[in-house]
Amino acid sequence: MTTARGSGLTIGVDVGGTSIRAAVVDRGGDVLDTAQAPTPRSAPALEDALDRTLRELMRRNDVDAVGLAVAGFVSQDRNLVRFAPHLPWVEVEVARELGARLGLPVVLEHDANAAAWAERRFGAATGGGNVVTVAIGTGIGAALLVDGELYRGSYGVAPELGHLQVVPFGRPCSCGKRGCWERYCSGTALVETAIEFLAADPSESTVLAAEVARDPGSLTGRRIAGAARDGDVLAVRVMAEFARWLGIGLAMVADVFDPELIVIAGGVASSAGLFLDDAREQYVRSLTGSGHRPLARIRPTQLGEAAAMVGVADLAATRM
Repeated sequence: MTTARGSGLTIGVDVGGTSIRAAVVDRGGDVLDTAQAPTPRSAPALEDALDRTLRELMRRNDVDAVGLAVAGFVSQDRNLVRFAPHLPWVEVEVARELGARLGLPVVLEHDANAAAWAERRFGAATGGGNVVTVAIGTGIGAALLVDGELYRGSYGVAPELGHLQVVPFGRPCSCGKRGCWERYCSGTALVETAIEFLAADPSESTVLAAEVARDPGSLTGRRIAGAARDGDVLAVRVMAEFARWLGIGLAMVADVFDPELIVIAGGVASSAGLFLDDAREQYVRSLTGSGHRPLARIRPTQLGEAAAMVGVADLAATRM
């Protein structure tokens, strides 16, 4: 492996279930160049796609290192992907193998940790000490900063907040349990809640209900959020239920970690104006000892969907 060339630039890659998104990032957290590719389904094809995407950026930029942000279990030494539900890697030394192909140092990190680090360095959590980041997308990813440092647990997989059970014997979850928080508070949960509401009252007459009746497959979390912005009654009810579960879950998180700040990140955070105020109110009502203790501030992301790329690029630079 070659030594770093001292450009101060690193590449951060967000390896998602549908796409690979990569960005060249400077030491100030600014994105200078980007590339994107679909995520293949097999491990060899995924590694080849990463190689091509990274080399495309390396041809245009003199970079020192690469960081990969992955939604899955990452070993404590940040070399091994133990398991990733939407990726084909199982017990693969991704960092070492990709580093050997590229001739650059490669750092691996959980995507929620990467996003939390970016918010701490450049965004909503700047200067924060004890901070919880809750990344809400298809499911819930989470990260914990203790005294400004990422807490990964004994084996690198903490904290799996999305799989806290909030409803005993509730909705089935892909993790194998039932009633997990992310089944009631995620992009997927928005769809499930809308379907449940329509099943309970098939006569509900709204634009969204009519669309679902014509094409059930058209229902997505993004579509529900858009309908709620337009005042659709069904969509507004769904977003209110989402906000309720977000507030309940955040109160549980605060009871355990007592953070000074909670950052809401992930794709659903782009619709924070539809639910965050209601979630804050539910959080206050649900928090143990509310009224007799300081409340964590709850803020949306400042870096948006670039957070994981920026964070893992900065972690790669920091580790060097």
